[in-house]
Amino acid sequence: MKKRGNLSRRKWLEQVSVPPLAASLGAGLFGAGTVEVAAQQPSCPDVNDKTLGARVYNVRDFGAQGDGARLDTLSVQAAIDACTKDRGGTVLVPAGDFVVGTLELKSNVTLHLAAQGRLLGSPKSEDYKAGNGIPPGNGNIVMISAANAENVSIEGPGTIDGNGAKFFTGKGDMTGPGQNSSEGYFQRPHLLIFYRCKNLAIRDVFLTASAYHCTRILQCSRVYLDGVRIYNRVNLNNDGFHINSSEYVHIVNCDVACQDDACALFGSNKFVTVTNCTFSTRWSIFRFGGGEAENITISNCVIYDTYGCVIKMRCGARSRFENITFSNLIMKNVTGPISIGLDSTRRNSSSSNPNPQPTVKGIVRNIAFNGIRATVIAEGKQHSDLPWPQKFRPGETRSCIVINGVGDDILEKISFQDIHVTYEGGGTAEESNAVVPKLAGEYFEIGTPPAYGIYARNVRGLTLNNVRLELVKSDLRPAVVFDNVADSALNGLSAQGDQKADSVFRFNSTRDVLLTATRVLTPAATLLKLVGSANSGITIDGGDLSKVAKPLAFSGGATAKAVKLRV
Repeated sequence: MKKRGNLSRRKWLEQVSVPPLAASLGAGLFGAGTVEVAAQQPSCPDVNDKTLGARVYNVRDFGAQGDGARLDTLSVQAAIDACTKDRGGTVLVPAGDFVVGTLELKSNVTLHLAAQGRLLGSPKSEDYKAGNGIPPGNGNIVMISAANAENVSIEGPGTIDGNGAKFFTGKGDMTGPGQNSSEGYFQRPHLLIFYRCKNLAIRDVFLTASAYHCTRILQCSRVYLDGVRIYNRVNLNNDGFHINSSEYVHIVNCDVACQDDACALFGSNKFVTVTNCTFSTRWSIFRFGGGEAENITISNCVIYDTYGCVIKMRCGARSRFENITFSNLIMKNVTGPISIGLDSTRRNSSSSNPNPQPTVKGIVRNIAFNGIRATVIAEGKQHSDLPWPQKFRPGETRSCIVINGVGDDILEKISFQDIHVTYEGGGTAEESNAVVPKLAGEYFEIGTPPAYGIYARNVRGLTLNNVRLELVKSDLRPAVVFDNVADSALNGLSAQGDQKADSVFRFNSTRDVLLTATRVLTPAATLLKLVGSANSGITIDGGDLSKVAKPLAFSGGATAKAVKLRV
């Protein structure tokens, strides 16, 4: 110690490592200082300085007040810029409410929010602008963004609060079916936008009250979202995570309660994992749309109080969804719960284009659902913490699992393994005979489906293994309706029936289907009703049909030749 005491201050600093959050030593000790001190630093820092890239830049040292009133945008940005200039480090948001407009994060910068530190969005729209380097149409105005940056992190137990209630007008972006987006409300800031960033990490932070989407991740690579808590229910279009055409994305240990899509996966997302998370929303949890989404696993998640469609996949022309699995999911008090649609004709033609290109058909294949337990309610409810009334369309009531191809589009190799769903029921005989329109847009556009459990149209290679479909109250719709389904296997399917319903299962234009170990759980009039002359190659092998009055019924030209009954 005596020898160390004889060292100069500079020599001593060269011999010790600097803790990454040594705020007590902080900017004053390591040269960040006030704005004026930072400006006096050399433009080329000493490369032998062991603190280079590991310094802490306290935003208060750059003039930020944190009093919840004064605008601190310039001071916080000055801390970020100084950190970047010194080859990175940590920008510290200490205890306090720091009101900011648009901020830009940069390469090698970690934004650390202390437990009582909060970045609070300004209530004034003039304090925001589009994110630097983010293409128009992707970013809109934003609170915090980064573009073409590497090694960017947001961490800590503090809060980023978008103050989004100040931007509430009762109007959304009008991008839904039948809406005119030119009338949408877009001039409100997203909370976070990252564009073409590499090695992006968001950990442990609380994100809340965005005026628009909460976290938009666009064309990024190596993304880690860990322990993030999102509470986003103050405005319309309050998404949680919105991932677009990114790869190597990992979402773990997150808790998301929002108003719109909780974990949207748009475009060509690849190599994505989502695990150990909880979700709740008015609309959808996992939403897929457009692009080439592949090699994605979603597991070990709890979904609750979701009154739209838990898993919503919409594939159109020139898109492909492939090699996607959902496993070990709990769904409590949801509607939906799963809707997969393939329609290559939807929005593909344009009257303004006199020479449209030939349609490149969409592809949906190799999608697996394993280990799902769900309770499905008949109608959505009002979330007590949403300050405006929620409206539910007729097609959102008494929904079920839907696998829906349109025209000559065929979904391939869809499997359900170890699935137990309890539906509220209440379906009518009229609903059981409803004609499903030939479209596959939003889940509610097809109306209330004609099955209470599973409706499948234009599917090849559908497998149901150990699937149990139960009801809380009577439902006069079949448990399962197949329309133009081929090469399908149903093993160990257990379902409730109703003596007043036509049948437990109904097949139309369905062929090469094997049913084994089928169980009807409650008294029913008929096991299987075949509709139309195009049914063929259907085998019923074994099972417990003791509660069924008769095994088969035929209509529309269907005959007993289409079925081999071995019980």
